[in-house]
Amino acid sequence: MRVVLLFLLTICTLNIFAQQLVFPSQAGWTQLEEGKEIAFTVTLNDNSLPIRFSLDGGSGLGMQLDSLGNFKWTPSFDLVDRLEKRKEISVIFQVELKEGRRTRQPINFIVSHVNRPPIVGDLPTFYVKQNTPSKYQIPADYVRDPDGDPVIFKSRESEMPEGAVLTSLGQVTWTPSRTQFNSLKTAPLSIGFIVEDQPDKAETIGKIHVAQTQLDLPPEILLVPSDTVWNIKENEVIYFKIYVSDPNGDDNIDQVDFISSNPHVPKSSLKENSKVQREFTWSPGYDFVDEAEKKKEVYFTFFAFDKSSNRVQRKVRVTVNETENVELKDKILYQKYFNTLAATKNLIDLLDQNNEKLEATFKRARKGKKNRTILTATLGAVTGISPLVIPSDGSKGVSVVGGTSVLTLNSLEAGQVIGRSSNEYQNKIKTNRELRTQLQLKGNFFARKYSLKSARRISEFEFDRDELIRLLNTDQLTSLELPAISQGVPTTKELKKTFTDFSEE
Repeated sequence: MRVVLLFLLTICTLNIFAQQLVFPSQAGWTQLEEGKEIAFTVTLNDNSLPIRFSLDGGSGLGMQLDSLGNFKWTPSFDLVDRLEKRKEISVIFQVELKEGRRTRQPINFIVSHVNRPPIVGDLPTFYVKQNTPSKYQIPADYVRDPDGDPVIFKSRESEMPEGAVLTSLGQVTWTPSRTQFNSLKTAPLSIGFIVEDQPDKAETIGKIHVAQTQLDLPPEILLVPSDTVWNIKENEVIYFKIYVSDPNGDDNIDQVDFISSNPHVPKSSLKENSKVQREFTWSPGYDFVDEAEKKKEVYFTFFAFDKSSNRVQRKVRVTVNETENVELKDKILYQKYFNTLAATKNLIDLLDQNNEKLEATFKRARKGKKNRTILTATLGAVTGISPLVIPSDGSKGVSVVGGTSVLTLNSLEAGQVIGRSSNEYQNKIKTNRELRTQLQLKGNFFARKYSLKSARRISEFEFDRDELIRLLNTDQLTSLELPAISQGVPTTKELKKTFTDFSEE
């Protein structure tokens, strides 16, 4: 592009008669911009009256020059390419004079490109759903740059609803909350944004009108956890949190429930916390699966209806495996634990009572041995020694038969010990004490080792219990001649007194 003359002399030499065209005198008047109008009047320097002014070379550019020399032109915005920046336009002003004379003057206009901001049309409405990610792409047909410049989109933070995001490519993503969605009924919402062209960064503000969806959409169900296949034991619990929402508003939800393929699942398993939230809790129980079946499958269908009878559902399959009844087993094991220690306590108490009797009997036996005497002699002999062994008591007597006398001492020893040795009772006392000590030690060990449920479940429980039962049925009990008297069932408090580590668990 060549540089043209920036200043033209007001008076130019037109012909041999020195007539000249007169143009604007200000400097740079030929430097023009797209979209900016230029207007002036061409005259002659001698004030003569021309016949007609005309323009050569300005066709198609919108230049206007009437016959009186009035020139007007607004360079169009598409005259200069945005990459070219400047463009030279050459035209010739011509005037016709009398006698067929003509004067011509070339003028070079330099037109500079002018960047225009993008244009944003009236955009379609952005329809959103409640609690559902809604996306809106600003249509390219409604946003354009008149110069063909590339554009980017920027958000106006003050006009963006909470949670909404606008990308530089013009995509809006928003998940309206229940409160935001309901407010759209009474408070219209517009999302403001900026369109900026590149590289000149001219900006235009646009708006997106937001409204509730006009479609009658079905509700939506969310299960947490989202697993649709479960494998559980009879004693385990299956638990769901159920969230229900409706794109048309939560007040459009009409019914939420479930159906089961097994009639033994109670309806009470589904608990309503709010209109949009529920909890499902169910435990099959140890009687749910027969031992012969080993496992059983149950199908659940959770569903929701809106007021227009639109329905949504989620299906879950649960496999229930037959499981040993741990609770019942623990009760049986505890009963064995309790009964074994109860029998041990009863025998200990019985041995304590028997020990007291043996001690008393042993004392009487020793005393009776010292005082017992049986005398057999002639009458004379009896008469001679009787003062030595018989106290002067009228209750005592002497019998004489056939010349031989037998002396009976009624006060020597109790009848039940006559003829028995004190050593026998001493052995019984020893046996009684040893058995009692063994029972106390093994009972304490048994009560302490199996005080927890988990400890009673191991195989050693039955082994240790059998050892204690064998001690309860030892042959030593026969020699002690214990009475077969039922001691009753002790309380847990009495058991804990005998066995400190006894547990009620």
